[in-house]
Amino acid sequence: MDGKVVTKKDIQVRLRRIEGQIKGIEKMIDCETCCKDVLIQIAAVRAAINKVGGLMLQNYAKSCFISECDKSSEEKKIEELVSTLTMFLK
Repeated sequence: MDGKVVTKKDIQVRLRRIEGQIKGIEKMIDCETCCKDVLIQIAAVRAAINKVGGLMLQNYAKSCFISECDKSSEEKKIEELVSTLTMFLK
């Protein structure tokens, strides 16, 4: 991930694209499309949602460490970040 700041609008655009992909999968199932093709689209959605999650984590991490704080507060923020990363990666 690059150093570019990801805006709320960027995230919303990605989520709308994912919503369209999900609707496409629903249509594929309605049309009884080959399972292999449906699974490929599901994998694409999974990758897209992981990208959104990664961007959200990037923004979260930057916001955690940009604020001025004392050492004990810094340590608490690091623990919170690690906890969030752990939940995201499960």
